[in-house]
Amino acid sequence: MYKMSVITNFLGEIRNRFIVYQGPRALTEKFEMAKRINGADGLEIAFPQDFGDCGLLKGLIAESGFEISAINFRSRRDGLWFRGSFTSNNDKDRREMADDFKKCIDKAKDLGVTRITSCPLNEGMDYLFELDYSKAYDSMLETMRDIADYAAMNAEGLKLCIEYKYSEPRTRCLLGSAGETLAFCQELGRDNVGVNLDFGHALLAGERPGQVVAMLHRAGRLFYVHMNDNDRMADWDMIPGAYNFWDSVEFFYYLKKAGYFDWLAFDVFPKETDTIETFNSTIYVTKKLVEITNRIDEEEMEELHSLRDPAKIMRYLYSIL
Repeated sequence: MYKMSVITNFLGEIRNRFIVYQGPRALTEKFEMAKRINGADGLEIAFPQDFGDCGLLKGLIAESGFEISAINFRSRRDGLWFRGSFTSNNDKDRREMADDFKKCIDKAKDLGVTRITSCPLNEGMDYLFELDYSKAYDSMLETMRDIADYAAMNAEGLKLCIEYKYSEPRTRCLLGSAGETLAFCQELGRDNVGVNLDFGHALLAGERPGQVVAMLHRAGRLFYVHMNDNDRMADWDMIPGAYNFWDSVEFFYYLKKAGYFDWLAFDVFPKETDTIETFNSTIYVTKKLVEITNRIDEEEMEELHSLRDPAKIMRYLYSIL
């Protein structure tokens, strides 16, 4: 069975461009809330937000008994790196971000955390002809190699996970799809860099999440998973299965085939609803989706795949419900 993790960012302030739904919360309160989430095995903590008092953080982790599934490194900051951090034309910006990422690597080693995930949302463009694409790739490769080599030398076994997203806050992010991110990882040429597959981001990119699992697994780059759902028009971070039931089942089917029985971190936005109840339902529904997926007989499905007959496949799928 998978291990279930909640991202601490979603236990704190909840806001969008228009409305503040829930106010900020102290780190202690976030951990207290997490203890009341049924089925939560761990947390994905945020850097630098959760690291203001490292002694306090260590104490809360030890007292709670939670594992830390990953550290989420934020490469976009209020007042900093507006023109990108990995891809900025300003060498100072890239060095500042890389130095901060290395501090995060040191913290991960100190805490015994085996993954750092980062979503390079501010790397990309808003307008055509705004960005020199080739130079942007060169800058991102150079910066990421520096970070990856530091991790390999100083934190053996640590995986660096790139979480791609098609857009937001840029109208088009530089790494917007699984294929683009996999190509980047392969050109990068570092074994400790792979992909954090966010289910909702795959939908937003027009992908079939199950197919993405198969592709990343074949390349050995499926490092981590964020689970949620949306309506394919925007990244709403909804409870899994809210819109895309069969995509979710197929996703878990291919995770099972890939042998991925690791962390599922929930990137779910509670808005005005009760945060704890939202994550209770998230974990409950996810376990139900996995249970339904496990009803699929792999041999029978392989036979159905060989026939390529959608009528028979759909009849079989609905027979397991």
